[in-house]
Amino acid sequence: MIRFFQGLIVRNWGLKLLSLVLAFLLWLALMPEEKIFSEKSLSATLELQNLPPEFEIVEKPQTSIEVTLRAPNRLLSGLTPADIRAVLDLGRASVNQEDYPLNPEMIAVPAGAKAVRIFPNKVRVKIERSKENMMQVQPTFVGKLRSGWTVEVIPSKVFVRGPESKFNPKDRIRTGPIDVTNLTRTSVFEVDLILPKPELRFTSPATKAKVTITIPERP
Repeated sequence: MIRFFQGLIVRNWGLKLLSLVLAFLLWLALMPEEKIFSEKSLSATLELQNLPPEFEIVEKPQTSIEVTLRAPNRLLSGLTPADIRAVLDLGRASVNQEDYPLNPEMIAVPAGAKAVRIFPNKVRVKIERSKENMMQVQPTFVGKLRSGWTVEVIPSKVFVRGPESKFNPKDRIRTGPIDVTNLTRTSVFEVDLILPKPELRFTSPATKAKVTITIPERP
């Protein structure tokens, strides 16, 4: 009996194998395309959201990550990076944490597709507490002020906000250059305010100052 079944299997095995392959190809040909899944990797831009207002980002992560998607062939072929949204929620961020994991659940993709892998699987985000301070405005002159001249700056101090490590008691807000080389009478200049560090920002919309140089009249 065993030999009988072995004979059935071995007899014309080439034709039987060919039939199996043809049956598999026919199954693939008849299967609806929406039921055939494949994978595809695309680049996505990582967005940082919900950072509490008491914190500042001082070291940003790489913005480009690689996302592997799984979807039906018909849908997958038309997907582009514009169809993917990667969001890192910093709502629970802490100054003591610098590494944040990335996972497929944070990837928004079109219906029918699924994010299955992300590279890298973590990013480094360094944050500090935010600080607001009033900083002195210091005019910048080209040439030398003469004896008896007086200078008035409005505003003389401005509120500035930024990461606490970026503040230094010696820092000043500079103005744009004011040329006093050939000045002969009282003059008013409207000049830009220039912050000492790029990580700092003004807390009010005012980014200019008026500098009045008063020259006494000769008797």
